[in-house]
Amino acid sequence: MIDKLEAFIATRAAKRDERGASAVEYGLLIAGIAAVIVVAVFALGPVVKEAFDDTCKSIKDNSTDIAKNCTDGGTADTGEEGSE
Repeated sequence: MIDKLEAFIATRAAKRDERGASAVEYGLLIAGIAAVIVVAVFALGPVVKEAFDDTCKSIKDNSTDIAKNCTDGGTADTGEEGSE
């Protein structure tokens, strides 16, 4: 009976060790995915910004009412006159 109990305890301890290893593996996987996302954002950031700037410039050139929502240089336009 004691042998069965010792075997049961050893089995449970081994499973705990495996769970700990799995947690570490998942943590490394998440860190790798986060690193890929950061690299992608830095690589594609200027391209996306240029696309939005081009779109905003096209709207301003067509002089629509929406053009007042476009900003220059990343500063927000509050829409209030005389706020400078």
